Amino acid sequence: MKIPGVPPAELADLNRAQDRLSFIYLERCIIHRDSNAITATDDKGVVHIPAATLGVLMLGPGTSITQQAMMLLADNGATIVWVGEHGVRYYAHGRPLARSSRLLVAQAAAVSHRDRRLHVAREMYRMRFPGEDTTTLTMQQLRGKEGARVRRCYREHANRTGVTWNNRVYSPDDFSSSDPVNQALSAAHACLYGIVHAVVVAIGASPGLGFVHTGHDRSFVYDIADLYKADITIPVAFDIAASGSTDIGPDTRRAVRDRVHDGALLERCVRDIRTLLLSPRPSGPIDEQWLDDEPENDALRLWDEDGEELASGRNYGGEVDF
Repeated sequence: MKIPGVPPAELADLNRAQDRLSFIYLERCIIHRDSNAITATDDKGVVHIPAATLGVLMLGPGTSITQQAMMLLADNGATIVWVGEHGVRYYAHGRPLARSSRLLVAQAAAVSHRDRRLHVAREMYRMRFPGEDTTTLTMQQLRGKEGARVRRCYREHANRTGVTWNNRVYSPDDFSSSDPVNQALSAAHACLYGIVHAVVVAIGASPGLGFVHTGHDRSFVYDIADLYKADITIPVAFDIAASGSTDIGPDTRRAVRDRVHDGALLERCVRDIRTLLLSPRPSGPIDEQWLDDEPENDALRLWDEDGEELASGRNYGGEVDF
């Protein structure tokens, strides 16, 4: 029987995660569908957003979304994230783009093995300390180096912008209780977490299986986001605080959007995750083309203890004597 409605797009027809818009934040509007675009309607009018080019749609307070809009976003592999005021609270997300479990299996295998997990964690820190050898450092030593790096980064941008910096102090339950630079940091990091979360789920990894962070359903998101804060969100936050903005949340989101609009962050994020999870252990050359390949086989198969994958959708009862 023919299923009514427009069939979903084939995997090969979808835009790759790294080729999409990073994120769009919407609040206090109604989101619907118009052909292959989603529409956001408020008292100012209607805005059309092409679904096929969207990485993550962040839905803030006062948003309503129709089933047709959700179907279009899901069929095009866009991630929908429901967030709180200013985007600083995460509630839920929608369907990912990935149809292969290759990255998820590699991630689960690495995080479950002490030495492989330590190797990935060291590689994450190595990405933050270019030119330095992290292969023999303990996690305690790496945490100490990272803490010193972040403090130095705050001081440098405080001196650059003239913003008074005391410490990273904020309340997740009260955005306005902190000073302007801390408000900007919270808003900027929330945008970055949304972008990274979208990439993580879009390419088939697990947000919860972290290597440095642990115990949270977005541990891996925080792992990956930490790779980019010094380059993106920290300088943006100090720039916004120095500008004297009176509407820090929206101004910060726009500044982060402008900083990542060329798609370089998405491509970098996809590549870093694949390098961390798929590169040989503990060292060795990386097959560049292999890291760039998008898994195109979405067939469901059956696992066997001999390591062979079998076709699903058939009955194997006649092949085994009980």
